Amino acid sequence: MSTLLNTNIYDYMRVLDKAADAAWIRNDCISNNMANVNTPGYKRQDVDFKGQLKEAMGQFRYMTTDEKVHNLRNEDLKPLSYIDYAGFSYRKDENNVDIDVENVYEAENQIYYNGLITAISSDFQNLSAVTK
Repeated sequence: MSTLLNTNIYDYMRVLDKAADAAWIRNDCISNNMANVNTPGYKRQDVDFKGQLKEAMGQFRYMTTDEKVHNLRNEDLKPLSYIDYAGFSYRKDENNVDIDVENVYEAENQIYYNGLITAISSDFQNLSAVTK
């Protein structure tokens, strides 16, 4: 069992868990955007965990992917929301939400989230099989 604890599976599972959290938060942002589609002056919000993770891993040059994932700090994996195109609006009421775009983002995010949950579930099943 000690050799299993020395592997990076737990590091990868932590990243998958944080990615699922970020997808959940992104879904909340998208839902909020859709709810405010007609609110004057509202600016859409979003979460870019993939970009954040790529930037965090880019800090560790000349390391293997396993080492990079192992060295990620919890601060690197905290999903952050941001205001998208804050200075941009094609509408007179200064709202920059396009409901059709939000619907596409919602569908994309749902597929992404389902994939993450499937991967996490598969990892737990594999881990369970190995430990029996």
